[in-house]
Amino acid sequence: MNEDRPRRRRASLRSFVFGSVVGGALAVGAQRLRRAGRAHGHGPEHIAGLEAFEGAPCWQHDAERASASGE
Repeated sequence: MNEDRPRRRRASLRSFVFGSVVGGALAVGAQRLRRAGRAHGHGPEHIAGLEAFEGAPCWQHDAERASASGE
């Protein structure tokens, strides 16, 4: 039982370090991709208010229902 404890601790530490390295690399990669997209004009357009929902299927359904009932 005592021999198993250091092994578990090493495995946990190894998993933590591996996750930290992978997470850090993904964060840096995502930041670079965002910068590259903005530099080439591929950034997302920010639409404010209810206009952001007007293309959604639920919005179209509600609009059709409202026009059918005469609202």
